[in-house]
Amino acid sequence: MSLELHEISEAGHRILNPFTDDKLMVLAAAAHVHAGTRILDLACGKGEMLCRWAETVHSTGHGVDISEVFLAAARDRAEALAVADRVSFEQGDAGAYVAEPSSYDVVSCLGATWIGGGLAGTVELMKPAVRPDGLLLVGEPYWTEPPPEIAYEAIGVGPEEYTSLAGTADRFAAAGTELVEMVLADGDSWDRYAAAQWWTLAEWLQANPNDPRRPDVRAFLDRERRCHLTYQRRYVGWGVFVLRPTG
Repeated sequence: MSLELHEISEAGHRILNPFTDDKLMVLAAAAHVHAGTRILDLACGKGEMLCRWAETVHSTGHGVDISEVFLAAARDRAEALAVADRVSFEQGDAGAYVAEPSSYDVVSCLGATWIGGGLAGTVELMKPAVRPDGLLLVGEPYWTEPPPEIAYEAIGVGPEEYTSLAGTADRFAAAGTELVEMVLADGDSWDRYAAAQWWTLAEWLQANPNDPRRPDVRAFLDRERRCHLTYQRRYVGWGVFVLRPTG
């Protein structure tokens, strides 16, 4: 998905992953986030996690994202929730961001492990910023059951890009972390993420009858809807994994 299509399709979303508001708060508890917890969120999107946690548990944080469209929404959200003094955002390549070493209690990357070329590379680029007894939060898909060959092309991934839930834990272990908690999406939260995009895209098409991007947006809507209904909802799980670096 291009960044522009990402921005159009998720214009109505606050959480840019298959998580509900409730699951976002469950994650705060699972990661033992509390007042004073300092968080770095790489590829933070609209900053909903940082803003909501700052509002509810009084954590602080900094978010980095490549999209100025999403960051504008993040700053507006921080103002709306009266937490602009606790969270900050900057535009940039999250994969190239260099934080002060060991300066954060939690470093997160939810659903964007492409910033490090995959799960292992992203974990490696996250580690330097977290304090020795801190936590990493990684949002990552996994196969709920082996999909048919035709599904890989439809979803846009290779057979080895994801693995089973247990295999995902093994990959985290191989990357020098221990899985200590997790919060998983379910069918309903997948639907709320995916189906809400269909509405947003359909509304955009109605509102922009002469836009030259219409063919691409229409093709994207049709492809993503069919993919979710046929393959994604059945075969792809998604979760946020709470990790403690080892060694």
